[in-house]
Amino acid sequence: MTDRTDRPERISATQLLAKLADEGSWHPWDSQITALPDDAGYAEDIGRAREKTGLDESIICGEADVNGVRVAVVVSEFGFLGGSIGRDAGRRVVTAIRRATAEGLPLLALPASGGTRMQEGTAAFLQMVNITAAVVDHKAAHLPYVVYLRHPTTGGVFASWGSLGHVTLAEPGALVGFLGPRVYEGLYGEAFPEGVQVSENLRSHGLVDLVVPVHDLGSTASRIIRLLADPMVGDGRSRGAPAEVPVSESSAWDVVEQSRDPGRPGVSQLLRESADEAIELAGGGELDSRSGIILALARFGGHSVVVVGQDRNRQVPGSLVGPADLRLARRGMRLAQTLHLPLVTVIDTPGADLSADAEESGLANEIAHCIAELTALTVPTVAVLLGQGAGGAALALFPADRVVAMENSWLSPLPPEGASLIVYRDTDHAADMARSQGIRATDLHAAGIVDVVVSEAALGGFLPELGDRLAAEIDALDDSTVEARAGWRTERLRRIGGVEI
Repeated sequence: MTDRTDRPERISATQLLAKLADEGSWHPWDSQITALPDDAGYAEDIGRAREKTGLDESIICGEADVNGVRVAVVVSEFGFLGGSIGRDAGRRVVTAIRRATAEGLPLLALPASGGTRMQEGTAAFLQMVNITAAVVDHKAAHLPYVVYLRHPTTGGVFASWGSLGHVTLAEPGALVGFLGPRVYEGLYGEAFPEGVQVSENLRSHGLVDLVVPVHDLGSTASRIIRLLADPMVGDGRSRGAPAEVPVSESSAWDVVEQSRDPGRPGVSQLLRESADEAIELAGGGELDSRSGIILALARFGGHSVVVVGQDRNRQVPGSLVGPADLRLARRGMRLAQTLHLPLVTVIDTPGADLSADAEESGLANEIAHCIAELTALTVPTVAVLLGQGAGGAALALFPADRVVAMENSWLSPLPPEGASLIVYRDTDHAADMARSQGIRATDLHAAGIVDVVVSEAALGGFLPELGDRLAAEIDALDDSTVEARAGWRTERLRRIGGVEI
């Protein structure tokens, strides 16, 4: 947990827009609100807020170019009654979101709000439902929705449109939480625990993807939106499949030992060395991601893809894939589906967390739902068997349209030592079990379970060759239909089961 007492200096909505929008590109969408409420005291509050901020409401909406990317923008002004959302502000947000959807624009939301405007009560409170419905429709149109949580963002705003981003960014040191600290202290007579409602702590718990300073927001948001909104860049021509290099016929145990080599590269190296571009989001070695699950956006061969992978080099010794990691993986699957982007899963795990805590947190349930969601996806999917593939943690990321395996990779219901314990009641027969179970990538290829085995003989390392193979596979899948991909998946299931389906 991040222990942070200092907070960022608040920046006004107009100052933020001046930093974010390319010069001369801002076009406001808001019609002026002039009417004041009947309640005299509330009307005075509104009048003072207008005089203080120079704005007529707590929300500004419009469109702008951000580093050359055209986006719709919804931004809060905290100085206007704490950025609270009343009926007029709510209607303004809904109107802007629906206009962005109609015009096919990505949406960038920049909340800084205490939540519902208390002077308007329930009618204001329910605006969160209207705003959420508009966001859901925007995402259903496969249009990007990116959120930047500013200091402070609390209450109903955080619990509705502030938490629905395809990608969620946050200002460093920002107060972000459901319950305002002042409300908590008034209700319970003690201060809210320090460091919980801080953007860095939310990042460490997978609730925020990236913590980004204001001066980097434009470049970061534009990169993300380009990846989400432009699924194909370049000339759109396939680079063609790389020539297949003969793979070695190492023993099963040699393959297992090679897969466990401490110097063997993982997902983060794959993204750095083989992707045209990559942005890591949640996971990947944060405080609660000890098993090294990574969620990222990347380009291979000009195609934007979502990557969910198990990174052996980010894994803390003794920490294995648990329920929270698989929930992150399922988030990646949903992200790919809602944005119509291909999904690449990368498998490299010695197994799942076999602990009482994992059992009580629903490990088996999460494995089952990962498998179910993967088999139901309509977007192109590629699974990469990068190294170790032990048990349910591996199976959770395995179902795909195409399966690519490195030559020193394997897939088994348990590590060979575990299989030996079950059959022989010792670990001495691990090599025998590895051989008899047919766990090698080459064995899986011969059985029709793996489509391509990639040689690891390249002098410069195998990652560039793997990147080329991924680009070629995505190229080919991009030209296929949903019906064709469904047929391929059915055929793979038939081969696995040995029965007609």
